[in-house]
Amino acid sequence: MPERRTVALVTLGCARNEVDSEELAGRLEADGWQLVEDAGEADVAVVNTCGFVEAAKKDSVDALLEANDLKGHGRTQAVVAVGCMAERYGKELAEALPEADGVLGFDDYTDISDRLQTILNGGIHASHTPRDRRKLLPISPAERQESATSVALPGHGPVDLPDGVAPASGPRAPLRRRLDGTPVASVKLASGCDRRCSFCAIPSFRGSFISRRPSDVLNETRWLAEQGVKEIMLVSENNTSYGKDLGDIRLLESLLPELAEVDGIERVRVSYLQPAEMRPGLIDVLTSTPGVVPYFDLSFQHSAPDVLRAMRRFGDTDRFLELLDTIRSKAPQAGVRSNFIVGFPGETEADLAELERFLNHARLDAIGVFGYSDEEGTEAATYEHKLDEDVVAERLAHVSRMAEELVSQRAEERVGETVHVLVESVDDEEGVYGRAAHQAPETDGQVLLTNGTGLRPGRMVEAKVVGTEGVDLVAEPLFQGSPALSQEAGR
Repeated sequence: MPERRTVALVTLGCARNEVDSEELAGRLEADGWQLVEDAGEADVAVVNTCGFVEAAKKDSVDALLEANDLKGHGRTQAVVAVGCMAERYGKELAEALPEADGVLGFDDYTDISDRLQTILNGGIHASHTPRDRRKLLPISPAERQESATSVALPGHGPVDLPDGVAPASGPRAPLRRRLDGTPVASVKLASGCDRRCSFCAIPSFRGSFISRRPSDVLNETRWLAEQGVKEIMLVSENNTSYGKDLGDIRLLESLLPELAEVDGIERVRVSYLQPAEMRPGLIDVLTSTPGVVPYFDLSFQHSAPDVLRAMRRFGDTDRFLELLDTIRSKAPQAGVRSNFIVGFPGETEADLAELERFLNHARLDAIGVFGYSDEEGTEAATYEHKLDEDVVAERLAHVSRMAEELVSQRAEERVGETVHVLVESVDDEEGVYGRAAHQAPETDGQVLLTNGTGLRPGRMVEAKVVGTEGVDLVAEPLFQGSPALSQEAGR
């Protein structure tokens, strides 16, 4: 009997990439590939790259080179690049990085098994010439769903695997294979983006916005619950636009309660929200639906009006603070995070001071700060009045220090609160760690649970916050009798 082909998936970047990797894993496993964790033990190492900013692209290249170093020292015979960077640069990346044995775009995903086998056999699969994927779907959102079947949409794979692959009972499996055993998983709500932020290249290689059908999102969530998942995080480039191409811009408001009622799911989290598209009904659902956490990942980017207009975005400090006041009037413990760009072309000292004013009053739980850098193909790259790199670096360091202090202060405000913590790791030496409702995976800090004897990953525990360590919380479980009888799971 021939030895099974082995493949390892190395994922960089955001949660959307993680979903794409699990879809690729599902396709490969369905075609007979054996998935392994260690790239050094795989015939083919597949690196799912990120093409967002220069630092992410550098990390992707480093990962490809690191995987290439394995060749000749173990089992690894080929290294293949997939993901956003591979899609964005295609043939250009293949020529600049001959260490990669293949560079595959999104259109190759449905045939990923054949592509890898060809490369493994020493053949060559010609890399694609990049194109603007926004042109693959109709301009009108209402006309897109009919065309969606002819366009590659990573993470939108069919809900059923071929006959004999799906489980015999329960919900049919999506075209997905989990790559870790954590109790949290991301679910693609949509792909692409119709916004035209002047600094962002993502729409050009992810394409125009298109929603997944609610039935597919629900079925995938039910399947994940069967795999032991307790929390799902809805991801896309812009969740607030969900449903506009399905004829109902308020579709998210009706879908969230259904997801929260899926048996086994304790917590539903929504990420990637656009402040300009927030509507009263969505705020109401996010702050009042049992099982849906009042968590707001709001993409502010800046708060000075002139900078926002140059970014082709909307709002200002006072309107953003009013939005936060509305949210907290309905859910005082709501979690809020955001990202900001400093040093944008034309940003003045007064603009920076306006951003500082917003940050000082916003009481954000987590803050990401990036220094502006040109992204090829974006409008902002053509702007005049660019700031010197030293000025951008200085502003980045200043605002980053400020952000660190502010999120630590916000964490201290939570001392005395009762939080529901999803246990994610238990270690005899490190302790018991999890996340509260205001903390998304990997980005917003965590909770150290004292006296966590008997707890295991996947348990939801009610606890009282007794201290902080920077952005992280220290909390004491409020057991009634024993861990086995811990409190309600956050509903």
